[in-house]
Amino acid sequence: MNNRERLLAVLRYQEYDRLPLVHFGFWAETIERWNKEGHITDADARDVWDNSPNEQKLCARLGFDFNYSCNTGNSTSLFPSFEPTLLEIQADGFHRSLNEDGAIVLTKPGVVSIPAEVGHTLVDRASWEEHYKWRLQYSDDRVSWDELAKFKAINDTRDFPRGLHLGSLFGRIRDVMGVIGVSYLLEDDEDLYDEIINTFADMQYTVAEKALATGAQFDFAHYWEDICYNHGPLVNPSVFREKVGPHYKRMTELCNRHGIDIISLDCDGQIDALLPIWFENGVNTMFPIEVGTWDANIRPWREKYGKELRGVGGMNKTCFARDYKAVDEEVERLRRLVELGGYIPCPDHRIAPDAVFENVQYYCEKMHKVFG
Repeated sequence: MNNRERLLAVLRYQEYDRLPLVHFGFWAETIERWNKEGHITDADARDVWDNSPNEQKLCARLGFDFNYSCNTGNSTSLFPSFEPTLLEIQADGFHRSLNEDGAIVLTKPGVVSIPAEVGHTLVDRASWEEHYKWRLQYSDDRVSWDELAKFKAINDTRDFPRGLHLGSLFGRIRDVMGVIGVSYLLEDDEDLYDEIINTFADMQYTVAEKALATGAQFDFAHYWEDICYNHGPLVNPSVFREKVGPHYKRMTELCNRHGIDIISLDCDGQIDALLPIWFENGVNTMFPIEVGTWDANIRPWREKYGKELRGVGGMNKTCFARDYKAVDEEVERLRRLVELGGYIPCPDHRIAPDAVFENVQYYCEKMHKVFG
């Protein structure tokens, strides 16, 4: 079997020769550290991004089969995006900048962290009409026609998995407005709230429709959201079900009509309150099942929703920063989850800069030994 066949066999509860060994990419700082430690040459440390040739080379050295972020993307957000602009260098050394979403953020050179959002361009209907609505209309140059043609040409011979990235039905709205802004908007101007959601969704549906109409065949479809944190969702679940749920339903039904039966979704944080909304609207595979401080794993979800709920992820990557014993314990924990079926372990986020190179290699060796 090849990796494409293995991925689908596991998620469809079919027979397979061995479990595919999957990862979720690397932080740039991880590559920098491993390069300084001599594990990666200068040449191999360049251009390491999702499924790039150098990432695939590193993946093979460590023992992974592929990166689950193996998705063909089209333009499903602001088009064009805002031009990032440095607005001010503050006395404390922080840079105040306009980012590609029109958010005003604070960053500090040399400090690796999520930028602090201190302002937003999208605050009301006037700013929506002037700066955003026209950036969210469908046009043919949103579709990656050349890439789709390439995959159509190898539909029957491709041995590696490939997903169709569907976009984000709420996460990108949170990006451009901020959690506070999008939360207040529901009360301040519900008509605008609905219009923003519907505009994003209609454009993304058309992009997916055009991509699928090319005849390129995909093994799964995939959303990105990131709308939860360690205590639950950043949006009221009842509002999410009413306003966003039907758009998931429409998109997943489109994919189903084109033969795609695995629909996965990337959301960090504690997702339990939103999971039933995704599930009832056709999303059947959770990723990356962030373990976090709340110990997320697929077992309680499987007990509640049954075998139609699949998973990719749920491997506690923090063991990479410890020792072989920690890796052994994590693999044993995963073994009991793999026995449930329909589940593929994967580090629950990109491999972090504190990961010890030899520990990651050992994890891959151990996984291959335990799972075939």
